[in-house]
Amino acid sequence: MNKQFNRALLIGRWYRGSRGSTGDCFNESAEIAEDGSFEFTFISTDDQGKELEKVIELGDWGLVGDIHFTMTKSEIIENNHYAADLTDDDNYHAYRVLQLNSQIFEYQHAVTKEVFILRRVIDNIGHC
Repeated sequence: MNKQFNRALLIGRWYRGSRGSTGDCFNESAEIAEDGSFEFTFISTDDQGKELEKVIELGDWGLVGDIHFTMTKSEIIENNHYAADLTDDDNYHAYRVLQLNSQIFEYQHAVTKEVFILRRVIDNIGHC
């Protein structure tokens, strides 16, 4: 039987970053809203920190059981807003949620089997 994950745990801001073998960096930030919308920002930089590419995707998301899905409806590239081609399969993705709690969102792409791990971004740090 598939696991059930609490949809409310996904709502908020998330981040992941990685470094390639040439020193290039890839960063993703995700804002996942309660109304089912998302904004994903992908930034690639070279080994000196110079931005190579920045793409912002806007769309809808959902969570059913342990399946997380996204549908990209538009993109912002070099400050230009473009409608996504909704007939393009690359604008639809489904993932199996492997772990979801207040700090970690780990999921695996249904087709490519690539695993992603995002960490929650905390804006307000509490004081004891």
